[in-house]
Amino acid sequence: MSLNMVVGHGGMFQFHHCAFYGVGAYAFALIVTKTSLPAWVGFVAGPIIAAVVGLLIGWFCVRLSRLYFGMLQISLGSLLYVIVFRWYAFTGGDDGIYGIPMPSIISSSKSSYYFILIIVAICLVVMYLIFKSPFGTTLQAIRDNPERCEAVGVNVRRHQLFGIVIATFFAGIAGVLFVVLENFVHPDLLFWVFSLEVFIMCLLGGWFTFAGPMLGAVITVGLRTFVGVYTEYWTLILGIILILLIFFLPEGVVGYFLEKFGSQAHGAGERGSK
Repeated sequence: MSLNMVVGHGGMFQFHHCAFYGVGAYAFALIVTKTSLPAWVGFVAGPIIAAVVGLLIGWFCVRLSRLYFGMLQISLGSLLYVIVFRWYAFTGGDDGIYGIPMPSIISSSKSSYYFILIIVAICLVVMYLIFKSPFGTTLQAIRDNPERCEAVGVNVRRHQLFGIVIATFFAGIAGVLFVVLENFVHPDLLFWVFSLEVFIMCLLGGWFTFAGPMLGAVITVGLRTFVGVYTEYWTLILGIILILLIFFLPEGVVGYFLEKFGSQAHGAGERGSK
C-alpha cells in the first residue's frame, strides 16, 4: 500500500521501495538490541528513521526525470543493502539479528497478531484519508500531467517529496511489524528481488486504485506459498507473472473489473436515457 502511494498515486518510479521497509525493521531491531531503550521507542523511531532516509534520498530523486529517478532509487537502495550486508559489527552482516525481545504485552503469537492487525487497520484508514485529501488529489494530478500542474502554480517537487516521505514512513511501519511477527531481521529485507515482488503486488491488483495492492498482495503471497511446495524457483515465476501482466492485464485485476463493469454500467445508463 505504501509503494502504491508513490508509484500508483504519484507516478514516481520507486523501484527499490523495500529498502525503506528494511531500514524501519533494522532501526527497530538495533534500538532494542543495542540500547537500553524500551521497545516502544523502537516502534516510534523505526518509521521516523525510514522517513528521514526517504527524505534524503527523495530530495535527490525528485530532481530527475522518471527513468533516472528509478535508476537512482535502485542505486541508493542497493548501497543500503550492501552496508547492512557487510557491516557485521553493527548490523550482524549476512547473519542478521535474531532473538529480538518484545514487550510482554505482545510476546505471544495471539497478542502480536492482534497488535499487527490493529496497526495495519489504522494505517489503511490514514492512507485512505490521504488518498482522498486535497494533497492526494494533487499528487494524482501531478502523476497525470506534471507540466500542467506546474503551470497553475503547484510545487511539483515539494508534493512529490512529501509523497515519498509519507510512503517511506508507512514502509517503516511495515518493517517494524515484520520484526514483531518474526523476531528477527536479515539483509534480504533490503534486496531488490523483494522490491520486485512488492512491485508486482501493486501491478497485479491495480496501480490506480486504493484497494488494488491489497488484492495483489493476497494473490502473490498465495501463489508464492503454493509454488513453494513444488519448486524453489519463485523468482523465475515472478518474472513470468510480470511479463504476463504487462501484456494482458496492465491495469491489474481491480482496474480491469472497474473498467469492464464501469463501461457496461455507462452503456446501460445511455440505453436507459434513450
